[in-house]
Amino acid sequence: MGQATLPAVAAPRAAARGFALLPALVILVAAAALTFVCSNYWLFQLTLVVAFAIAVLGLNIVTGYSGQISLGHGAFYAIGAYVTAILMSNPLTLPWLDPIEVPYWATLPVSAVVCGCLGFLLGFPALRLGGLYLALTTFALAVATPQLLKSDLLGDWTGGVQGLTILKPDPPGGLPLSADQWLYLFTLAVAAVLFVAARNLLRGRIGRALVAVRDHPLAAEAMGVDIALMKTGAFAVSAIYTGVAGSLGAIAIQFVAPDSFPVLLSIELFVGLVVGGVATVEGAIFGGVFVVLIPQIAEKISKAAPGAIYGGILIAVMYLMPFGIAGALRRLRRRA
Repeated sequence: MGQATLPAVAAPRAAARGFALLPALVILVAAAALTFVCSNYWLFQLTLVVAFAIAVLGLNIVTGYSGQISLGHGAFYAIGAYVTAILMSNPLTLPWLDPIEVPYWATLPVSAVVCGCLGFLLGFPALRLGGLYLALTTFALAVATPQLLKSDLLGDWTGGVQGLTILKPDPPGGLPLSADQWLYLFTLAVAAVLFVAARNLLRGRIGRALVAVRDHPLAAEAMGVDIALMKTGAFAVSAIYTGVAGSLGAIAIQFVAPDSFPVLLSIELFVGLVVGGVATVEGAIFGGVFVVLIPQIAEKISKAAPGAIYGGILIAVMYLMPFGIAGALRRLRRRA
């Protein structure tokens, strides 16, 4: 009898999951349709929105779900961008082969590995530090990274103060698309894979363990959760997402320089996290939109004081939606 009732219970759950994924599929199709509607300028802006959404999602993993405040994720964004720029601007030389041009898509996994290793190492101070002390430590990383990129020690790789210039990739196979159209679709496809992976990760056993470590570390440890592994792993996964976002941003902008990654970049990612919604996967999308587009809207409203307009918009959003845009939409959905 028990085995006979399992399909009857599983079918409604599968249907519920299908209905839950329907809005995401509609949003993805609508976003892809913008490729053939928007101009190249707006496709460039939308590509940056998607890239920053991935970066905000990465920050959300370590701050929203793991509870570790980080103000240094702009450093991982810069490292990912430079890994891609260095690989694309310098042919790979091997003793037994001719120089090989590294394709843009092949730089993403390399950026992920490099940033993941650095994030894992940064996770060790998080085992002893917490709260404002960890925030200050990661903030120091964001301050030091642009100076390190300018140093003579790395100048041969990074181009020093002048930075590096790369070419925007052309569509493969003679597709009837412009370079901006193809790059937007490529970035959107990468983001879809990363968002689905994050959703499955955070809604599963690992996500529950991260939330347990965030809310009740002693109880989580008593239940057998490896707190050290959870914290360092959260930093590693978060850095992977942010590094890939930096790679996509560098390909879109076609230029990297140390001054392109100031301390303000880490603050902008943190603002996108809070505005979009802490501990929400879909909130990263709203955070990316806010980080990229709201400063431009503020500048169009007032070129004399765009910072004041931006600050006013930020205050209004936080006052009206204290749990972020995603949190406000969830409350509206529950009431409906």
